Amino acid sequence: MTDSAASFSNRPVDTGELPDFQRVELHRVAPAFVPYAVISQILFWAIMVLIAVALRVVPFSPFAPAWWMVGLAGLAATWSGILAWLDARRRGWALREHDLIYRQGIIWRRTVIVPFARIQHVESSSGPLERVFGLMRVKCFTAGGAMSDLSVVGLDGESARKVRQHLLEQIRDTGDTDADRGGVGDVDES
Repeated sequence: MTDSAASFSNRPVDTGELPDFQRVELHRVAPAFVPYAVISQILFWAIMVLIAVALRVVPFSPFAPAWWMVGLAGLAATWSGILAWLDARRRGWALREHDLIYRQGIIWRRTVIVPFARIQHVESSSGPLERVFGLMRVKCFTAGGAMSDLSVVGLDGESARKVRQHLLEQIRDTGDTDADRGGVGDVDES
């Protein structure tokens, strides 16, 4: 047996002593995110209703939905607006010493925790409707993916810039090599 194999250990962890991420006090997203979320959902469904109405009134349309289908799309718009309002009021984020947390969802709650040591790239962006409401999003990318691993949506511009700058400072301080980042799959939550 080699020395490295003899020194390897994989002791069990007492789960009672682990820090509870659910006890972290989260910052709410910007107040302007609530109307943004509702309006963006209603706009999507309003377009669907308009398409259904247009298909209904266009002569010789191969697909002419019944009026009850148009009403159903209108009902879906209302329901999705209500869910967007509830979700927007429950979203939250927090920066801790070693990671970033983002929580969203009503029916399906989702909490994403990304350790700074795993972040390789950070972006901030905003779409046209977000800019109307003064909102930005911060996207965190880790190794091996083309899509962001975490998008913190609903930040006001100043908070987004501060979070982005803090993340950039943290990933700069952790070093550039995989060895400095703890290796693939290793997360140090201490």
